[in-house]
Amino acid sequence: MKLSMPRLVIAAAQSGSGKTTLATGLMAALARRGLRVQPYKIGPDYIDPTYHSVATGRRSRNLDGWMFGEEAIRGLFVRTAADADIALIEGVMGLFDGAGPSGEDGSTAQVARWLAAPVLLVVDARGMARTAAAVVRGLAEFDPSLRVAGVVFNNVGSEHHYQLLAAAVNAYARGVEPVGYVPKDAAIRLPERHLGLVPSYEREQVAAYLDSLAEVVGQTVDLDAVLRLARTGSPPLPMPADASVMGGRSLAAWAGESVQVGERVRIGLARDAAFNFYYEDGLDLLRDLGADLVEFSPLSDLDLPPDLDALYLGGGFPEVYRQTLAANEALRAAVGAAIAAGLPTYAECGGLMFLTEAIVDESGTAWPMVGAIPVRARMTRRLASLGYATAVVQDEVLIAGPGETLRGHEFHWSVVDGRPAGWPPAYLATTRRGGTRPDGFFRQNLLASYVHLHFAANPRAAARLVAAARRYRAQRLGQEKEGQP
Repeated sequence: MKLSMPRLVIAAAQSGSGKTTLATGLMAALARRGLRVQPYKIGPDYIDPTYHSVATGRRSRNLDGWMFGEEAIRGLFVRTAADADIALIEGVMGLFDGAGPSGEDGSTAQVARWLAAPVLLVVDARGMARTAAAVVRGLAEFDPSLRVAGVVFNNVGSEHHYQLLAAAVNAYARGVEPVGYVPKDAAIRLPERHLGLVPSYEREQVAAYLDSLAEVVGQTVDLDAVLRLARTGSPPLPMPADASVMGGRSLAAWAGESVQVGERVRIGLARDAAFNFYYEDGLDLLRDLGADLVEFSPLSDLDLPPDLDALYLGGGFPEVYRQTLAANEALRAAVGAAIAAGLPTYAECGGLMFLTEAIVDESGTAWPMVGAIPVRARMTRRLASLGYATAVVQDEVLIAGPGETLRGHEFHWSVVDGRPAGWPPAYLATTRRGGTRPDGFFRQNLLASYVHLHFAANPRAAARLVAAARRYRAQRLGQEKEGQP
């Protein structure tokens, strides 16, 4: 089976060029035309997809060449794009930037090639005219196997400025079509903080903001030309060897994990403004494996949802909401009691910080947290870790066995000082910056680490989390039955 789908990758020469602004604006503008726009983000990013999802009304998905192989990327794409009218794929960093300086692994270019997708460049044109053609031509000719089809200029001072840029590209970068620009306008710039953009969860009146962005992009970018370029990527996409992905198979089966027939389990999922770093395909995999994901808010709920069989605390910004989290003593106590009672609990980055005794902010003030792990998470003024991470499991932990290797990424400004006795490291983690160090904490039913995992890239880990939840559920129901009169 093959998929014929208009698709376009939005890329740039470097981070900060305006990829997210343009990509989100195009998604919103085309969705307002009545098109079903399926959004994607290349690379390990949680925040940009939140804007995509609001703009299109469809969950944005991550495509990561370092975490997945070529067939897996195609499978994930086909599984989620089949019912859409167009797929818009926002790139990561610069077009050819990836996991290392001498290869394309993890780059935007790699995914664009695998999906046979044309590339739409966004170029920051502040202070440029003819030089913009050199930038466009260099990107277009660097890799002849990649098709750079069009360009949109960002931070353009006027219509006259755009005409100069377009004329230069037409003269010196033939084959790359200028299709519009985004004007200088602080009102449509996305807000940022230390981990990148501020998540859409935190922006009031997001819909109004996206309406303004869609209006600006619709006025200064030729949307019909964009659609025409996307259709040049519409020849049938080569499918994975397992073409039954489109034949109703679950994501779990596609990932090579058997789906156990039996009672489903309930996994509590922390999801609010403080905790929202999750990959949608990873959550889909958990569901396919038999988990019902029951969302709750550590910020506002006073207790955990009833009858949970496991707990999943993802990353986010607990340091931003430290005062509210500290004030919610009831929820913190409930989480601590559930872990002490044996509830299987998996936590990543912000989830790890939440489970410590306290988050210590830059001023030295300690804000009490759950206290399930006897250490403190201390905020620093420098980035503590950034990039892909390979984690080698040291002992039998909640989601993996000794010697197994997991792939994920790290991005955090906090550190955990010290390691208490009786809490061995979960992993030996190696990051792109080099060096291997112990990471994470585990004890019986608890695993917490700074490494963010994409469960769809680590399907055995997802299956083991669900299996742990099933064992706990069977034990819990057995105890309840014994306690009946």
